[in-house]
Amino acid sequence: MSLIRRLFSWKISSPVLSGLIRSFLWMMLGAFILSLLLWGSGLQEQDLTMYTYIVHGVAAAFGGLTAGSRAVRKGWYQGALTGMLYGLAVLLIGFLALDSSPGGMDFLWVLAAAGISALGGMFGVNLQKS
Repeated sequence: MSLIRRLFSWKISSPVLSGLIRSFLWMMLGAFILSLLLWGSGLQEQDLTMYTYIVHGVAAAFGGLTAGSRAVRKGWYQGALTGMLYGLAVLLIGFLALDSSPGGMDFLWVLAAAGISALGGMFGVNLQKS
């Protein structure tokens, strides 16, 4: 039984990478909920702009929380780095998939994601068990 636990219990040692993975998991969950909302209600895709920003903000916050809780110190730094990479990845995916050119507001969103994630990292580093 311990062999099975050792095989399937891998832990990512990098705080930023684990935060990014957690961010994308929360983003996928939020996108699934938003798609169910579109399917089950009379909302249009144009009405979901605010909700997508909320989903991305929550995903960045939980990614920063995870990065901060995995970091030994400087949770704000690990969280901000996680949020910046998350924002750049979302920006790159939007650029490649939707063929939209990045503008100044997009880079402000990356900075906002870094700030939200840095706050999550501050809370996450204090959630560690001593």
